[in-house]
Amino acid sequence: MQSSVLTELFLPFSLAVIMFGMGLSLRIEDFKRILIYPKAVGIGLLNQLVFLPIIAFGIANLFELPAELAVGLMILAVCPGGATSNLITHLAKGDAALSITLTAFSSVITVFTIPFLVNYSIGYFIPGGEAKQLEVVGTVVSVLVITIIPVALGMLVFAKVPKLASKLDLPFRRISAIFFVIIVVAAVLKEKENLVRYFVEAGPAALTLNVATLALSFGTARLFKLPFRQGLTIAIESGIQNGTLGITIAATLLMNSVMTIPSAIYSLIMFGTAALVIFFGNYVASSQKAKS
Repeated sequence: MQSSVLTELFLPFSLAVIMFGMGLSLRIEDFKRILIYPKAVGIGLLNQLVFLPIIAFGIANLFELPAELAVGLMILAVCPGGATSNLITHLAKGDAALSITLTAFSSVITVFTIPFLVNYSIGYFIPGGEAKQLEVVGTVVSVLVITIIPVALGMLVFAKVPKLASKLDLPFRRISAIFFVIIVVAAVLKEKENLVRYFVEAGPAALTLNVATLALSFGTARLFKLPFRQGLTIAIESGIQNGTLGITIAATLLMNSVMTIPSAIYSLIMFGTAALVIFFGNYVASSQKAKS
């Protein structure tokens, strides 16, 4: 993808706005919750930061995705959970505090893991140096600037001027939703000539990744005897990825529009499966309430 106003300015700006909006609902205490339920946080991060990229790598090979789409799927898989996961967790009657904590930790950790895992994926799927790789230090700085710093600013506003943060929260949620739609649509339209082929090639892999991640994360949580609400939350955090960041990395840092397609397709698919998760969570909550 050649440099343009979209990739150089709008994408990073939009992501920064989205992350600032997420920061408006975060507190320092959210990072301290690892001391309250370390097992839940540990299992959640294990699923999201370790199992998810491994599953994506296996799916990319199993479906024999074209090289650039395979890298695009890996870019998505190594991104942190999106701010949307907190809203979906709330609607599904999951553990909102755990969701926010996992989002906070994964956002910080992936700043440093993204360049290494993406470069490994490029080297594996596109050997020979034909594709541009991420510059490690530059990528860390870029991701910090467009994710962590805006989140920190949002947290600062929340801590110092909570009334202002409360007033800004809803408008920024709406703006974030609008930017998210624009970014996904722009990524899809950029490759409109090959759109059907890419959907056929990457759609099944993206759907499989989403469903497999949701199922494995929930199963792992239940295997370690976590409560239902925490298991549901871990599944959502692992299955709802930051597609906006994935698109930004592919389009802005790697300047490759084809690599944005898996993130765009996944972003569309995950809202369909999220609706089912919300229904499931509310059904279980209603059943448990009726029994009590």
